[in-house]
Amino acid sequence: MSSRPLIGIPCCTAIASNRPTHWVAEKYVVAVHDAANAIPMLLPAIADRCSVDDIVSRIDGLFLTGSRSNIEPARYGGAPDPAEPDEDDPRDVKRDALTLPLIRAAVRADVPILAICRGCQELNVALGGTLHSRVHELEGHIDHRSRHIPVESRYQYIAHPVRLSPDGALARLAGQSEMVVNSLHWQGIDRLGMDLAVEAVAPDGLIEAVRHRRADFILGIQWHPEYRVMENPFSRALFATWGEACRRYAAGRRIRLSNPTSTAFSSASRSPAI
Repeated sequence: MSSRPLIGIPCCTAIASNRPTHWVAEKYVVAVHDAANAIPMLLPAIADRCSVDDIVSRIDGLFLTGSRSNIEPARYGGAPDPAEPDEDDPRDVKRDALTLPLIRAAVRADVPILAICRGCQELNVALGGTLHSRVHELEGHIDHRSRHIPVESRYQYIAHPVRLSPDGALARLAGQSEMVVNSLHWQGIDRLGMDLAVEAVAPDGLIEAVRHRRADFILGIQWHPEYRVMENPFSRALFATWGEACRRYAAGRRIRLSNPTSTAFSSASRSPAI
């Protein structure tokens, strides 16, 4: 069996017992290990102390997770919110400071990226796109927060269907044109970032998934496929396909390091995984 690729997972930050902490929910770590067959490596949100290029030079894949926090609207040119961030709408400026430049560096290096919920929004913002800061307040849109469902049941709640783009990567992976998903987000994609294509749309027209047009594997998904990942055939296939892209990237990096003049596994000579 080939060696497992190393996947970087940026951390969220919080104050726990009056102490600053860096953390990632266990379900994401388990999904990387079990479904992508990879080694998860947590990346603390200390952008002022580390170089994103150094991080990218050491990882074979990047996993951008969901989070309770929302992206600071100033990061995408959004208007200031009418209310200050609170427990219902928390922010994580340290995560923003790490993930946005890290995504841009990873895209330049063609590192395989899987981005979920907040991560999907981060991918869009990092590439110059914008967000709706409060989708539930937009006329004609549904409440994607699933606030009427008890907190402990929201991940397993089937919130709405999504329409998969014909001939898109997700439609090929799912083998169908529509699927039903969970939904736990305040923010949502407004204007697409550079080189991103729509992969899925909710019934209210909100973009639910995106793909980078020129990358081997860069996908952003607004719902949560990591939840009980091994029990869902689509989710399992998604993580496995991403894991294979990370293994190819790792193999190509080893070849380039041993022979700097080699063009093997370069983005120009590789067929997209998706």
